[in-house]
Amino acid sequence: MSSVFDRHAQKYDIWYDKNKFVYLSELKALKKVLPKKGSGLEIGVGTGRFAMPLNIEFGIDPSKKMLMFAKARGVKVKLCSGENLPFNREFFDYVAVIITLCFVKNPLKVLKEAKRVLKKNGKLIIGIIDKNSFLGKFYQKKKSIFYQQAHFWGVKEITDLLRKAGFKKFSYLQTLFSLPEDIVSVEKPRKGFGKGGFVIINGGLR
Repeated sequence: MSSVFDRHAQKYDIWYDKNKFVYLSELKALKKVLPKKGSGLEIGVGTGRFAMPLNIEFGIDPSKKMLMFAKARGVKVKLCSGENLPFNREFFDYVAVIITLCFVKNPLKVLKEAKRVLKKNGKLIIGIIDKNSFLGKFYQKKKSIFYQQAHFWGVKEITDLLRKAGFKKFSYLQTLFSLPEDIVSVEKPRKGFGKGGFVIINGGLR
């Protein structure tokens, strides 16, 4: 999977400029749930499009080309997979996994690794394209170069995985209520899930 992102890293990065209001809507929702202070890690940091504006200090990714973009944006990067994080136990205050779980080989192991590197009061923030939403169904049919090998997840499936990994006290926030080409302004996120295509799942350890 990393080879796809290596070959098309620039195309991936440009997508955020071409779909400005989709991107800004996702950022607005993420800013509502991300901790304002503390040390953070993004698993699957890509080109740093989320880590940089969200002030997430560290990022990992298996794509070397993608990490070049993220590093240029000021993110402290490491080349590795989410299943094997090169950080000590209880190292971070929060971990973000944004549009990444659909691409990993072993999502449960990624979540367990996230738990391992989180402090006892740490938070895990997951952003997904809900497979059961209109947007999830759209992307599954579209089969883009990035999503053609992806395994999309539903909100309840992710919540079950989080419970298995040891997380609890979940909250949900959603945005993107139209197809990308129809979004012409920054959308206001809403609590819950079931209407928006992009859903944020916030899980704690206590």
